[in-house]
Amino acid sequence: MLKGKKIVLGVSGGIAAYKAIALTSKLAQAGADVRVIMTENATEFVTPLTFQAISRNPVYTDTFDEKDPNVIAHIDLADWADFL
Repeated sequence: MLKGKKIVLGVSGGIAAYKAIALTSKLAQAGADVRVIMTENATEFVTPLTFQAISRNPVYTDTFDEKDPNVIAHIDLADWADFL
């Protein structure tokens, strides 16, 4: 059902942020391509590396961290996704 679907999962700062780890894992196991975006406060509860290892994708933590000047990352990510 989720095989090949592209999902952006937003994680905000809060004690329940750890639950997003299990969700990311379940979505990936179901065949979804998961990209995680995290607020700065979320990184105080769970590290981006944890989500990167589980999703096997880079994790976005800064709206304006543009690695490619020809691509606006947060807009490109929204265009890429089937689900947010």
